[in-house]
Amino acid sequence: MKRLLLVALVFAATAARADEIADAKRRWAESPHGPLLERILPPTFERRQLPEPRSRGAQLVLRYCVQCHNLANPAMHEAKRWPSVVDRMVARMRGKGNLGTLMSEMMANVEAPSDAEQRALLAYLTRNAQKPLDETRIPEVLQPSGEPFRLACNQCHTLPDPKRYTAAQWPAVVERMRKNMEWMNRIVGSKPDPTEPQLRIEDINAFLAKYARR
Repeated sequence: MKRLLLVALVFAATAARADEIADAKRRWAESPHGPLLERILPPTFERRQLPEPRSRGAQLVLRYCVQCHNLANPAMHEAKRWPSVVDRMVARMRGKGNLGTLMSEMMANVEAPSDAEQRALLAYLTRNAQKPLDETRIPEVLQPSGEPFRLACNQCHTLPDPKRYTAAQWPAVVERMRKNMEWMNRIVGSKPDPTEPQLRIEDINAFLAKYARR
């Protein structure tokens, strides 16, 4: 009986989080700042991809983080980077960010986590953060064969440890990153530069497959 009650509570919490995501998107549609908020992060990471989806930390991400932007992947930062990011985001949710009165307007009707919730959220994000590559263990990353991987991934975050995924899993992750880079380029309005190195997806996947988790 207790197990059934727990399952029911989990489903209820998940449904509530889905409603909050929908509410946030409706608020973006009605707010003059909505287009800015919606484009802070690319919409390529989905709720079903969250690690430990039934944990308190995952539920807190779905409750608070999606109020202001699309869902964040815990692996978008390494563990040592998350504390400053969370501190900055919580300050903004409380209307105390670096945009003064405009920040208060943008955060209207946005809830901020309690101190205990902030600690739980940070613990979840750091536990599931990006695991950096150890260049001393994989020196090839500094060689020409590792250049496509190094140049692509270093643009947005620390170089990930190839053992985070298997060789079969990496292509889907790389494709998501490619879409993220396209999204960011649309934000800044940049155009392809013919003098830049051409990042070949097949080379990146080959490098990752070589050192992937077995």
